[in-house]
Amino acid sequence: MLSGTHRFPRQDQVVYGRPAVEVLRELAAAYGAKRLLITTTASLADNLASRAAAELGELCVGVFSGISAHSPREGVIAGAAEARRLNADLLVALGGGSAIDATKVIQICLWAGLTQVDHLDPYRAGRGGDRARIAELSVGVRMIAVPTTLSAAEFTNFAGVTDAARHAKEGYAHALLAPRAVILDPAMTLATPPRLWFSTGLKAVDHAVEQLCNPQRAPFADALAEDGLQRLTGGLAASRADPTDLEARLECQFGMWLAISGAGAGRGMGASHAIGHTLGGSYGVPHGITSCVALPAVLQWNESVGAGRQALVSELMGAPGVPASKAVRNLAKGLGLPTDLKSVGIGPESFQAIAEHTMHDAGVKVNPRPISGPADIIEILEIAAG
Repeated sequence: MLSGTHRFPRQDQVVYGRPAVEVLRELAAAYGAKRLLITTTASLADNLASRAAAELGELCVGVFSGISAHSPREGVIAGAAEARRLNADLLVALGGGSAIDATKVIQICLWAGLTQVDHLDPYRAGRGGDRARIAELSVGVRMIAVPTTLSAAEFTNFAGVTDAARHAKEGYAHALLAPRAVILDPAMTLATPPRLWFSTGLKAVDHAVEQLCNPQRAPFADALAEDGLQRLTGGLAASRADPTDLEARLECQFGMWLAISGAGAGRGMGASHAIGHTLGGSYGVPHGITSCVALPAVLQWNESVGAGRQALVSELMGAPGVPASKAVRNLAKGLGLPTDLKSVGIGPESFQAIAEHTMHDAGVKVNPRPISGPADIIEILEIAAG
């Protein structure tokens, strides 16, 4: 008999298919918020964020654009300082996974009064006896997310932030880290560079595939991942054919929402995510590109186990009878994305270090084919080398 627990993010609502600024005004009124701070990246500060701020008028007290790729701690601390200076009562994360994850942890800084980079140390997930009791924090300022990519960070209660000193991306979790509301407005994604849109789409595919191939079954989560994978496969192809097709973009947003929601089953992701965390946090490979490179290789290495699950993946992607690894690789190539390590500047000389670092990631423990040590990770990296 199957048994398990599915945990839902503590979000009030997800609003889709409506103009983001219109919804922001409504939500601010409903929450009693009068001082919104938009948190974003430099690439969006002078266009999308500034236009949103102008439309919000006096309701928006500022735009903080000090967040960069992989959410460095420095940007998190600076963002919290800006929120305090402006007396913001609601944060609006506008952008992709880096902006949203950073803003999640900015919340922790505001709740706990953290003002220095090293103040974050006790709040990292996986700490021992010196870990801060993060669940006991007095919750204050919350956030809303307006995503512009398909990373799906907005639907989880955990965040990844990079500690530059350790060259590592580290996790933070709290039941109320998930944005209070999410606004899926496909028009807000039109300015997203194609490579970023499609690569984060592959990250969303990775969410679905690693859930579906997990050895542990969870019917509710599996159903979400199945529908999400189908929507993503079709939506990505359609938005490639016509970048202005808002229906296709919304279909992609629905797909990534469904795909990540399966994570609520608590099964964890597999080796693709584990390797991706290392490639991103330690080697600077963009968040979505890590899945383009790692997922096909992991699927190929896992072929000897769970053949039925991989066959289902292929069918859902419209490629019945094709190996799942090839179906994913073909999708990535069709979207103009790299699928090998050489294309992202990673050579064999780095494999041992990547493997040893990856062995500390929880994803290694739930991979369908057991991973016994760094040598197994190196085998996957050799497949990914092309």
